[in-house]
Amino acid sequence: MSTLLDVRNLKVYYKTPVGYVKAVDNVSFKVKEGEVFGVAGESGCGKSTLVHSLILRKPPMTHMGGQAIFKGRDLMQLSKEEERKIKYTELSIIPQYAMNALNPTKKIKDIVWDIAREHGYEDRSEVEKLLRERLAMVKLSEKVADMYPVELSGGMRQRATMVVSTLMNPDLLIADEVTSALDVTTQRVVLELLHYFMEQGIVKSIIFVTHDLALLDKIADRFMVMYAGKVVEMGPTEELINSPSHPYTTMLIESLPKIGVRYRETKLKGIPGYPISLLNPPKGCRFYTRCPYAMEHCPRVEPSLIEVGEDHVVACHLYGGESNE
Repeated sequence: MSTLLDVRNLKVYYKTPVGYVKAVDNVSFKVKEGEVFGVAGESGCGKSTLVHSLILRKPPMTHMGGQAIFKGRDLMQLSKEEERKIKYTELSIIPQYAMNALNPTKKIKDIVWDIAREHGYEDRSEVEKLLRERLAMVKLSEKVADMYPVELSGGMRQRATMVVSTLMNPDLLIADEVTSALDVTTQRVVLELLHYFMEQGIVKSIIFVTHDLALLDKIADRFMVMYAGKVVEMGPTEELINSPSHPYTTMLIESLPKIGVRYRETKLKGIPGYPISLLNPPKGCRFYTRCPYAMEHCPRVEPSLIEVGEDHVVACHLYGGESNE
């Protein structure tokens, strides 16, 4: 498979009166054409900042270094006009809290027409015809096109937002925490729709962002785990779920509830402590304050990504690979 997106040593910080918050710090990964690539980690790890920097970068978010090569162009160097041209047509996003992303004062068909017109479409009837076809694809009535977002249930709004975000067949779709406010049944519907979009060629690849590794097990081909702005592990989904290498990945998986396990018999395992401040992170491993295997040099020596399997890398001193002494 060819590479659709190649992110190289990307640094995206937030400028504050007391310094820079290093939300995404030297992150590298590739998204291949035809795959679902997952990004996982707890709240505040930098996963949403990472994907928003590709398409919705606004102050105080600041690009501090690195590249994001998408179809031969560096997304970090595009002008506002170039960004506008590729948004929705080549690169699109279903934002976090997508149920509230639609303008409540406009009907769905008007929201879609505004986007289409901005990208050079002139025949409104053709755009509305496509909208009604896509609504039918996601099991929504054609009447939804003539409704306001507030008239729709949460699940209907989520599907309508997915239609709006994919109407122009983007090559790469970013799905940012799109299941976080949904019940389990609706979560399944959303995952099935994303698969359907891939099968129908509506989108070529997906970046799926979540804190729930159980969802990644159902949808992602590969995923990476982030902690405090850094990549700590990355590889094929089945291998990471069944044989995680980094202590943080292992602890995330152990914190997931399991069907058939009674609380009185086996309690869920939490991760002790709290994430570090990214205003002044330690020079070494950022997980060392919460890691049960922390060693003397962990606070001062940053671990590099080491290959531990085919297409499987981990940043941990348990596997060697010291850097930045």
